[in-house]
Amino acid sequence: MNTKSKEMNFEKALAELEQIVARLEKGGMSLNESLGLFEKGVKLARFLRQELDKAEKKVEILLKDEKGEIRAQDFSLEDLQETEEEENETEEDEPEKEEEF
Repeated sequence: MNTKSKEMNFEKALAELEQIVARLEKGGMSLNESLGLFEKGVKLARFLRQELDKAEKKVEILLKDEKGEIRAQDFSLEDLQETEEEENETEEDEPEKEEEF
């Protein structure tokens, strides 16, 4: 495995892919430059897909019931927003802890 993939994370890959898309949409590059960027974009998209698949598998593990079966649960954007609001309220109620090094 090369060191570049070890340094890559989801957020960096997504930001880089967004930059590539913006450059390709803007145009003004040679065919070779465009193809090179497109190829890099495809690799980044594959990496992002793999990372999303890994995250999905982790979520499935967390959602397994006591019998080890995955229970399908409806999920909506509103559910996510409500969960985030609840977490923010909980964080506001708790005093901040200083990290020890």
